[in-house]
Amino acid sequence: MIFLSASEINARIKNNIDITIIDIREPYELDICSIGCRNIPMASVVDHIDELKSLKNIVFMCRSGKRAESVANFLESDFNFSNVIVMEGGIVQWKEQVDPNLIIEE
Repeated sequence: MIFLSASEINARIKNNIDITIIDIREPYELDICSIGCRNIPMASVVDHIDELKSLKNIVFMCRSGKRAESVANFLESDFNFSNVIVMEGGIVQWKEQVDPNLIIEE
């Protein structure tokens, strides 16, 4: 598993590096704040295993990075994924490093 900061993820996006960001937060959390990536809530990840296996580099993000790390660990240990990246600090760090105008709390 690889851990990258929000600014490192943003640099990869700007440099067109092939990554897919999956936000595993719940829909009500996305209603508060989103960076526009694909949403698969944490409890639904297992329902998307085949789809996720087809992706090259998967970045998981949540609010702070804890849930994303859990999902990455689960996929590596139970499904032998080797292409998982965790966005350290989640959307909180994205606000700090990339977009200070985000409102992450209601």
